[in-house]
Amino acid sequence: MIRQPIISMLGHVDHGKTTILDRIRKTSIQKKEAGGITQHIGATEVPRDTILEICRDILQVFPVDLKIPGLLFIDTPGHEAFTNLRKRGGSIADLAVLVVDVNQGFQPQTYEAVDILRAYKTPFVVAANKIDMVPLWKSKEGSFLKNLREQAREAVDALDERIYRIVGSLYDLGFSSERFDRVKDFTKNVLIFPVSGKTGEGIPELLLYLSGLAQKFLEEKLRIDVKGPGKGVILEVKEVSGIGTALDVILYDGVLKRGDEVVFLGKEGVVESRVRVMLRPAPLSEIRMGKDFIPVEEVHAAAGVRIGGPLMDRALPGSPILVKTEEALKEIERERQEMVFQGSELGVVVKADTLGSLEAIHRLLEQRGVPVRLSDIGEVSKRDVMEAAAVREKDRYLGAVLAFNVKVSPEAKEVAEKTGAPIIEERIIYRLLEKYEEWKEKERIQELKEIYRKYTPPCSFQILEGYVFRVSKPAVVGIRVLEGRLRAGVRVMREDGREVGEVKSIQREGKSVEFAEKGDEVAVAIEGPTVGRQIREGDVLYTVMSPQEVRIFLESPVVSQEEKELARKIRRMLRQA
Repeated sequence: MIRQPIISMLGHVDHGKTTILDRIRKTSIQKKEAGGITQHIGATEVPRDTILEICRDILQVFPVDLKIPGLLFIDTPGHEAFTNLRKRGGSIADLAVLVVDVNQGFQPQTYEAVDILRAYKTPFVVAANKIDMVPLWKSKEGSFLKNLREQAREAVDALDERIYRIVGSLYDLGFSSERFDRVKDFTKNVLIFPVSGKTGEGIPELLLYLSGLAQKFLEEKLRIDVKGPGKGVILEVKEVSGIGTALDVILYDGVLKRGDEVVFLGKEGVVESRVRVMLRPAPLSEIRMGKDFIPVEEVHAAAGVRIGGPLMDRALPGSPILVKTEEALKEIERERQEMVFQGSELGVVVKADTLGSLEAIHRLLEQRGVPVRLSDIGEVSKRDVMEAAAVREKDRYLGAVLAFNVKVSPEAKEVAEKTGAPIIEERIIYRLLEKYEEWKEKERIQELKEIYRKYTPPCSFQILEGYVFRVSKPAVVGIRVLEGRLRAGVRVMREDGREVGEVKSIQREGKSVEFAEKGDEVAVAIEGPTVGRQIREGDVLYTVMSPQEVRIFLESPVVSQEEKELARKIRRMLRQA
């Protein structure tokens, strides 16, 4: 039997993922004489007859013989939901819709979504949403292509300009793309669908092409054993009145029956349970309200269902859930062995709320070349921070805990304060990685300051004409820093390598400062020389660095290339003196 494809929605916040799904549901309800829709836990099923009715006009232009039973949209939008749709080797989502606000283009979460889709090898199309906001565009429900013919030339040009911005962003990421009606080879291009979740424009083309693509290219993947043991994935674990802890499950293969023994992963390992309760939302009910559920005896893939039973409070979101068989026990055991990622000796510690999130973060860090020492499910513990602190002693840029959507124990916070190993917390994956990069940059600046305080930094500065405030004991002159960074307490020399004295102090606007940066104009007191003898207005002076200090700056990964070149220049001057 061919099951319906599972379609997931991803995209940047506020770009309209939920609006598009709501429009599909609303349109389907309006066409309910053609078969209506079925609400599932975490999903919305749009049956074949409804797709044919919604797409009736464009089927006259693009005749498609639809054989799939419909489309199952995952309506828990967001990356966290998608990452939980995981199975060994990829995602249970057959296709994804990347939603992009056509007026804003790619945003941080858009790039992250593409990274995740690439990591899971999930084919996708782009819904260029909010075309109703394009200047002069007159949007209305129905076919985009039909409405296109009625638009002013300026409106069409404005839309094309925005579409090609998206094309450019995808090209930069290694994807060839084009507006769907201009594509001849569907295997080589990402299709872009101009749509409006607000008016419903373009929804018929989006539904028809998703159906056609799935049918043409994914037929083998969609074949299932309708009588075989059920295979699914746990989207969420939640408390439900009258049931206790319940699992929201997406079933992607086989059949699940009330009374079946099932296996899934818990924090402590493999858990065996029995399905005591199975619930589906009543037809056309609003699933997110959590009301109007009806008991069922069995569910066939692909579908979403809520189940209850003993020990389900131990379940981990993102875990596979399988009807118990010998093969299922082997598969779940293989999954358990891979659940905790033991990685490099030097690397960050990652804690996340679900298996899917953990896996996604792990992959994204790998793409960025960031090694992982340990990653696991659950709250940040004292041990996690101690692991990070041990790493920090050897590599300050990896000694951190990345905590995604989890609690932090009081003991962990206490150890973090004592050791300086930070706990970086966030509920959005891309922001977690951003915060880690921001922390690394602060660490880099701090490391530079420590080096500058301990050793003589390379610096060249020029004595400004007309700014001699005192000629000697000490000489006080106005200077401009040309390269590097000047610190009080360093010895300085002329270009011929002859040492002239020591910078006793630096003042900016009458206040003493520790450092002067490139481009700064400050007053300095130099003990040793007399202006007009050893130094003169217009002279360029350099800091005196020992061979060890030059070597430290040349080997430091945080020192700029410009400063390294200056250090080499200073070394040559000293050798020639």
